[in-house]
Amino acid sequence: MKLTIVGTGLAGLVAGAGLAELGNEVLCVDPDQTRIARLQRGDLPLLEPGLAELMARHVACGRLRFSTDLREGVGFGAVQVIAVETPADKQGAIDMQQMLVAAYRIGLYMNDYKLVVDKSTGPVGSADAVRAAISAGLAERGVDLGFDVVSNPCFAPEGTALQDFLNPARIVVGADAARAVELMQALYAPLRRTRERLVLMDIRSAKLSKYAASAMLAARLSVMNEIAGLAGKLGADIEQVRRGLADDPRIGAQHLAAGCGWGGEGLPKDLTALQQMAQWVGEPLPLLGAVTRANERQKLLLVEHVVERFGEDLQGRHFALWGLAHQPGSSELREAPSRVVIHELLRRGATLCAHDPQALAEARRVFNGVPGIGFAATPLDAAIDADALLLLTDWNDYLAPDFDALQAALRRPMIFDGRNLYVPEQMRGLGFDYISIGRPAQWAAEAVDSVHIDLPLAA
Repeated sequence: MKLTIVGTGLAGLVAGAGLAELGNEVLCVDPDQTRIARLQRGDLPLLEPGLAELMARHVACGRLRFSTDLREGVGFGAVQVIAVETPADKQGAIDMQQMLVAAYRIGLYMNDYKLVVDKSTGPVGSADAVRAAISAGLAERGVDLGFDVVSNPCFAPEGTALQDFLNPARIVVGADAARAVELMQALYAPLRRTRERLVLMDIRSAKLSKYAASAMLAARLSVMNEIAGLAGKLGADIEQVRRGLADDPRIGAQHLAAGCGWGGEGLPKDLTALQQMAQWVGEPLPLLGAVTRANERQKLLLVEHVVERFGEDLQGRHFALWGLAHQPGSSELREAPSRVVIHELLRRGATLCAHDPQALAEARRVFNGVPGIGFAATPLDAAIDADALLLLTDWNDYLAPDFDALQAALRRPMIFDGRNLYVPEQMRGLGFDYISIGRPAQWAAEAVDSVHIDLPLAA
């Protein structure tokens, strides 16, 4: 099958490389000449494990190509996949301009039947807007050609997007025409050889499924973070609680790790958009509002621990940060907990030195000209002469550092672990003052002892 992917962000490139891997001929189109030139010479403009290698293989065999010419792209593919960016404005509203322009131009250039796959994240009803934009392009030419629009949302997060595309738990397709369903079944047939992964539904339900998945994931993470706060104060260990939950078939083991908050582009944007849609139809979602507020509080947790130890005034204090990206496998800093931590520590007068194995270039851009923060090429360089280390992203690079060298680099052996990477007893045995999320610290003994349970006297 010949396919055109409109848009070369994460969703577009993963879909392009993944569909080429399934045996299709794929043309990826983007009006950004610089971006296309980079892709044509094999320079991937984003981070996604395994994607560069897969793209290079299919470019070499001619199955994957890149172009800036949308007219060429519309003529090439019987299936047109719209996977452009849909950024949110300051109020959280989704900007569908790129999506609708792409749809309009498909109508302007098409000369035969097209299946248009709406893969961009847009509110429920955006597929209707895509259909209207295509019709407007056709009407401008005074022609009447057949086309169908389906919704095929992308659920995969950064870091595992390619892996999830090639080994999906499910493939959601929203369609209202038999021909469209048949084409989508044929497109994903290689992924359905061992079991049926295609979940068919109407278009609006498919759109809402994307937002519902984000809401459920965000709620799960925030609930675990709130339980972690309680666990630490009661003398319980959230890691042991997590293991107690993981084997419950009603709950499952995934996404139960407590931490210093979730971020990135996807979850925050999806939750805001979902709440806006709810307001439009007069159906408020107070629980999701609470989930978001709980996460914003969680991002401040490590700062609160620092203030408990060093006081509100951090003038003259210097801290090391390990991890800036919102999650491992990503260079994305949008809505990352690290940004909140950095802002709050700098506001209190501290100076910082940060390391991240993948996000340093983006961090230098984001914090360009911001006084008080520097960046280091290695984790140990970041720790030199720091009053304490704050660990914010659970990269594998930080799993097994040279603790003797780390202790020698720090002014004092203190670690605030926002991702629970290490075992508290082992860290204390190594001589570190170790503060983590939802696990009892030595200084929490008074809070634990203050919890009294009155037992009834025996009759």
